[in-house]
Amino acid sequence: MIQLNTYLDVADNTGAKQMMCIHVHKGSTAGWGKKTLKAAGLGDVITCAVKKALPSGEVQQGAMVKAVVVRCKQATRRSDGSYVKFDTNAAVIIDEEKNPKGTRIFGAVARELREKNFMKIISLASEVV
Repeated sequence: MIQLNTYLDVADNTGAKQMMCIHVHKGSTAGWGKKTLKAAGLGDVITCAVKKALPSGEVQQGAMVKAVVVRCKQATRRSDGSYVKFDTNAAVIIDEEKNPKGTRIFGAVARELREKNFMKIISLASEVV
């Protein structure tokens, strides 16, 4: 699960390399005592601050961007009873119409993106798990 201040890798070619989650738009809430935290899973939209970027990239360091989570370390249960989890937390930067800003997607993405209507990301990905 992705929550505030979680660092994510960027899985596209916009020039950003690493970003930090600063807001979860829609996700599940988990309560520990008096505090409740919003957490994002696969296919959820988050707002991030770019921490590391290439100087010649489309997205600059320090920019605030919207992104969709495509890989998550936390195991996610599927409706058939199986679980899927990845080695890294990763996201793809999107624009206002929920289309990816980059033209390539690196690495595998989860099948849950299809249910959330991110079909452009699914078609650009090299592997759908």
